[in-house]
Amino acid sequence: MRTILSVTFALTMIFIFTACGSEPITNAPGNEQPVAPVDQTEERGQDSIDKNESVEGAMIKLILDNEEIIVSMYDNPTSRDLVSMLPLTLSFEEFAGKEKISYLSRKLSTESAPLNGPSVGDFAYYSPWGNLAIFYKDSGTAGNGLIVLGEIKSGKEHLANVRENFTLTIERMD
Repeated sequence: MRTILSVTFALTMIFIFTACGSEPITNAPGNEQPVAPVDQTEERGQDSIDKNESVEGAMIKLILDNEEIIVSMYDNPTSRDLVSMLPLTLSFEEFAGKEKISYLSRKLSTESAPLNGPSVGDFAYYSPWGNLAIFYKDSGTAGNGLIVLGEIKSGKEHLANVRENFTLTIERMD
């Protein structure tokens, strides 16, 4: 009886320790993907567009501490998908000292979307991670999968001065 209890206890402990250790380590050295912000919220607006409607030249505003950052959108499937989700309120964080990033609740459509390298003032989507990226400094290259959604026309200096995490509201302008 004692042997059966010992074996049962040992198997139970092995099961518990194995189950606890099965979670992937997301911040391990060499893992390039940052942890997504926890306080992200999203809502679908009544003025949303159809994903097939052109957004060429459409203007959106990023509202940060009562300051507006104006973005002129490019027309591609990923831009249309994002605009169809507006308005959004998202948490952004600093990344690599050159961009601010935030994760969406779902990945955007990337079918037939052009891949680009980033430039200062680009409002972009990094498809491998599913995050928005706002480039406020020259970044060189961002790797494969960067889709530029639009270009900041005014207000990018507001982003460069923000050092802590922040919440941003994204709305379409009429």
